[in-house]
Amino acid sequence: MCTENGAEAYYFHEGTAKEAYRYLGAHVKVLADGFFYTFRTFAPRAASVHLIGDFCGWDAGMPMERVTEGGVFEIAFRDSRDLRGSLYKFLIRAGGREVAKGDPYAFASRGGSDGASVLCGIPSYNFGDKEWMAARRAANPSGGKTYLPVPLNIYEVHLGSFLRSDGGAYLGYAELADRLLGYVKYMGYTHVELLPIAEFPFDGSWGYQVCAGYAPTSRFGAPLDFCRFVDRLHEGGVGVILDWVPAHFPKDEWGLYQFDGAPLYEYEEEWRREAPSWGTVYFDLGRREVRSYLISNALFWLREYHIDGLRVDAVASMLYLDYDRAPGKWRPNAEGNNRNTEAEEFFRQLNTAVHGEFPDALMIAEESTAWPRLTHPVLDGGLGFSLKWNMGYSNDLFEYLSTDPIERRRKHKALNFPITYAFSEKYVLPISHDEVVHGKGSFLLKMHGDYEEKFATFRAAMLFFMTFPGKKLLFMGTEYGQWREWDFSSSLEWQLLDVGKHDALREYVAALNRFYLASPPLYENDFCPEGFSWVLADEADRDVVAYLRRDLSGEELLVVISFSGTENRGVRLPLSSPGEYRAVFETSELGGGARYTAVGCEGGAELLIDLAPLSGVVLRRSTDTVIL
Repeated sequence: MCTENGAEAYYFHEGTAKEAYRYLGAHVKVLADGFFYTFRTFAPRAASVHLIGDFCGWDAGMPMERVTEGGVFEIAFRDSRDLRGSLYKFLIRAGGREVAKGDPYAFASRGGSDGASVLCGIPSYNFGDKEWMAARRAANPSGGKTYLPVPLNIYEVHLGSFLRSDGGAYLGYAELADRLLGYVKYMGYTHVELLPIAEFPFDGSWGYQVCAGYAPTSRFGAPLDFCRFVDRLHEGGVGVILDWVPAHFPKDEWGLYQFDGAPLYEYEEEWRREAPSWGTVYFDLGRREVRSYLISNALFWLREYHIDGLRVDAVASMLYLDYDRAPGKWRPNAEGNNRNTEAEEFFRQLNTAVHGEFPDALMIAEESTAWPRLTHPVLDGGLGFSLKWNMGYSNDLFEYLSTDPIERRRKHKALNFPITYAFSEKYVLPISHDEVVHGKGSFLLKMHGDYEEKFATFRAAMLFFMTFPGKKLLFMGTEYGQWREWDFSSSLEWQLLDVGKHDALREYVAALNRFYLASPPLYENDFCPEGFSWVLADEADRDVVAYLRRDLSGEELLVVISFSGTENRGVRLPLSSPGEYRAVFETSELGGGARYTAVGCEGGAELLIDLAPLSGVVLRRSTDTVIL
């Protein structure tokens, strides 16, 4: 019962398809005398499927034929008309009811409450980013001394609220690209990470409730516009990472939910199906066709849009059978524990497929637990992710910063404990959108103290963040001290930059970012113990930490930070040998490159330093090259 596309159908049903979007969905061939159209969809329990749309009627439509035993329906026809740009859906009759569904593989969608698919092909765009892609491949050469020995400083962006028109309307992909590129280059970011842009109906989901996974949202333009968006950033030397949502999807009628009249893309078992806190349903990772859909989708964005990596959302919700479930509301696996073995196998298959074709693509897990070996190679028993968000680091730091300095000594482990596990995985340190919504307050507002103290604490915290082992991610608006919580429905508070304190804070973060980019000790050895050593780890009574960061050649930077509300005079820093040191970065707005001398003492050398309240400094031996 297979068409001439038998191999594609076979791989799709086996769960090993890597280009399922070339088989399923709508496809157009331009002929000498017209056009040839093919539509396919997967609906194994359907009694019948009809293609409906602008060109064939929205009521009866055109009947489709079941062409595989596994449940693929197809219609193919010639037409003299160019139907590209027309709207269509699949009318599926099953179980005594009928529903009009958008095409899960559509390359464009009208979205909204209607969700009609737009007939078009894979965007045909001539990318001009060869130089960028070559640089990307060279950023982590195989056989190198360490993994990702390059700076990775990510600016997390929600396109709908980064910037809007004066009237509050969305900007298009083109204008957003121009505004973003100029800003992130000035600020010293290497990549932008976009909250999900695959088509979604509900603005309030921020994009995390996707209904058309192969279609860039029409809010900001057409698929070709998104191609140009990515290309524009690449030509400007900025990478693009997408937030990708393989865990769950919403219950909108036109989407994947009960696609053929019953659970299909979601789990059939009721206890596994629902995601209680989100009002969504989980993908059935045990169904082979669902794996083909998801893995092909990941590769689609990397392959067709030249995306540089995917931040994989809600990984923990997929890995644990009891995630967000009360006792008695879940069932253990065959081994009697709470691990979702289907999810484990899915991630291994996903990451193997991605890195098999794109070894330089970043697969970044948002995983909030201590699941072992998440970023270890699949061949070594890991799940194969490139990086993992270190959410424990961030949460501990936020709690510490919100504490009165008088009490901080009791929470000093927020500063020194993260290093005990810093090299067990390959981490990104995130200050993300999740931390500045739902009553948590903006990052600046989290800081303890009055107005002046908040800004000083912010500067010290950012120095700690940018010099601690791990790649970096900062949510938009944080860099200039957005005062209110993030609101997805309006633009950021750019007007704050007219207030000197906020503009000065942005300039401080920009200077710190540029210092990071120019300082190999801060990024070359992020995942190796050789790249870090404590100088002062346990100065809880002084609220001080000091440590060395070291690059692959052995060059060092000495970081000293005080989170005390009072001056710390005569802080003793034990060093290995005497020498002259110069301050190459300071949190003080009046920093002037002060010089210090480490004098010889029993067992090595000692440097004395006075630290102002809520301040920090980075020192370099004067014999080293000074970074200005």
